[in-house]
Amino acid sequence: MKIAIIKTGGKQYCVKEGQTIKIEKLEAAPGTLVNFETLLVADESGEPLELGTPSLGEKVSAEVLETYKDDKVTVVKYKNKTRYKKTTGHRQLQTSVKIKTIS
Repeated sequence: MKIAIIKTGGKQYCVKEGQTIKIEKLEAAPGTLVNFETLLVADESGEPLELGTPSLGEKVSAEVLETYKDDKVTVVKYKNKTRYKKTTGHRQLQTSVKIKTIS
């Protein structure tokens, strides 16, 4: 089985065919196919290794499953001895994708 390192949303992910991952929000409708910038492609044993300098192009394709809001992260700002306390929350938009092919 092939594995690949892809880059999207300012992060890198190690993926396999058939795997479902959650990534930063993509501007794509559910059911559409998207291609990702691929940095490395190899077999699980690591023998036929293709390494991009800096990239191999778009060799990984995936299907968009859904876009949703992630769990809330609470942020608290506090200053000692000044009666200042502020609490805010943030819910990041995430996209769930299923890896179809690694070429």
